[in-house]
Amino acid sequence: MTPKSARISVLAGALALALPMLASAQIKVGVTVASTGPAASLGIPERNTVSLLPTEIAGQKIEYIVLDDATDTTVAVKNMRKLISEDKVDVVVGTSVTPGSLAMVDVAGETQTPMISVAANARIVQPVEGARQWVFKTPQNDQLMAAALADAMVKQGVKTLGFIGYNDAYGEGWLNVMTEAAQAKGIKMVAVERYGRTDTSVTGQALKLLAAKPDGILVAGSGTPVALPQREMKNRGYKGIMYQTHGAANNDVLRVCGKDCNDMILPAGPLLVADQLPDTNPVKKTALDYKAKYEGKYGEGTINTFGGHMWDAGLLINAAIPQALKSGAKPGTPEFRKALRDALEQIKDLPASQGVFNMSATDHSGLDERARVMVKVVDGKWTYQPGL
Repeated sequence: MTPKSARISVLAGALALALPMLASAQIKVGVTVASTGPAASLGIPERNTVSLLPTEIAGQKIEYIVLDDATDTTVAVKNMRKLISEDKVDVVVGTSVTPGSLAMVDVAGETQTPMISVAANARIVQPVEGARQWVFKTPQNDQLMAAALADAMVKQGVKTLGFIGYNDAYGEGWLNVMTEAAQAKGIKMVAVERYGRTDTSVTGQALKLLAAKPDGILVAGSGTPVALPQREMKNRGYKGIMYQTHGAANNDVLRVCGKDCNDMILPAGPLLVADQLPDTNPVKKTALDYKAKYEGKYGEGTINTFGGHMWDAGLLINAAIPQALKSGAKPGTPEFRKALRDALEQIKDLPASQGVFNMSATDHSGLDERARVMVKVVDGKWTYQPGL
């Protein structure tokens, strides 16, 4: 081998060794969502939204690794461990539902990997201690939405309330916060029923609710399974007011529920009725920007608030990465994950599709009343209700 060819060989070898290092320097975002299973109507728009997120931030290439957990808590945890141990991600986004997200919290703490949940229950991020120091979320806390529901119930003259919710952490969380919010407004909870995400009948529960004769009934579920009790109560002639949580803010719910969804009332993120909001609303511009991008790719009328939660997670990451890079830590290292966590915690006045984020060391949700509006289904369409 000549000296020249030897030099070329050494350079080639050095380049080959350098390439993996360069590849690992890119920032990796791991995502696990329920794009199949009972919560698919949440996970599919979340998965779709990932394709709209930026692939370069602050001069760094961003790689998104997306997995489906099939609405299965065990799979969600396995996915998170795989993303961290095998794919070496810098942050994990997911999952779509509360039980899976709660189970993932311990993994975030154990591996010291920042996690941004796209599920709603406040227990995912509260209190901010232990493993939860590594966890953030984009959906509105249940308490924020329950308070809005209680205010609307008072305005509508509701004195007694019935409840039917999922027999899991989502339903239990909503029962707790709604009972507290209702009691604070002098509203009595007179009947409580539960059902499963995969149930095909709630006849027994409906008959018990009807017997209690409440002025209003709250269905505490998410995605298309919320249509089951909604239809059952309407078909059995219930004349009171049907309420839903923000878990029902989904066009697939309207498709499945049909005319039985008319007149139901719920609190939702501003994205759901963005084009109906006044121009003074601080969220309108960013919400319409996301809507234009999503519907531009997936078709008119396909937007929903669950995809918005993923979009907002992307906005949080977009805001945090430049600050994390200023620390000098390199992507793919524990130091960068820590810097990214710290940067997420310091985000202030960030308008997103669902509200304005102000994170802090004691608040990893960061949303206030600007993250909710009251909505009613009128003739099969979401209708902004500023009077509620």
